Amino acid sequence: MDLEKIEAGVRLILEGFGQEKLSEEMWANTPRRVAEALAELCYGLDRNPEDEIEVTFQEPYDEMVVLRNIPFHSLCEHHLLPFIGRASLVYLPKGGRIVGVSKLARVLQVAAARPQLQERLTSQVADALMEKLRPHGVLVQIEAEHLCMTIRGIKKPGSVLVTSAIRGLFRTDPAARAEALALLSRSATS
Repeated sequence: MDLEKIEAGVRLILEGFGQEKLSEEMWANTPRRVAEALAELCYGLDRNPEDEIEVTFQEPYDEMVVLRNIPFHSLCEHHLLPFIGRASLVYLPKGGRIVGVSKLARVLQVAAARPQLQERLTSQVADALMEKLRPHGVLVQIEAEHLCMTIRGIKKPGSVLVTSAIRGLFRTDPAARAEALALLSRSATS
């Protein structure tokens, strides 16, 4: 990532605001801070989400594995404004291949750490899990509020976009899909 180019771009943006006096204390370090913030938010650009699942374990477990309500944030690639939400993942192990629970969250985290579309993010997470775990099926559901819609444009705060990606058995078997969706819809206290 070229932080100097990002800083130069931020200086141009500030000049566009009419802030020609970038040496003023208020603006002096803003370009550097913005570049560093963007580098932190977009660290996943140079990483592959699949690489987060390097180790699987053998366990004779053949029931659904569900991780719900994983918080995440990303940047809308159209406006570079955040979208913030929660994701839930379900996979049905095959051949006894399971993965450490933190690795599921890491796949999401790396895929989200770049300018992104929620629809693509949902598919990337599902595809990474299918590729690395080779399970019977995967279901990913993501819900997020997009600041590009809630604080600008149409200005509809509280609007939530829901996307899902369904792979393998969950796509072809209505009963398996219904069970997975029922597990996702349960509250954490039930």
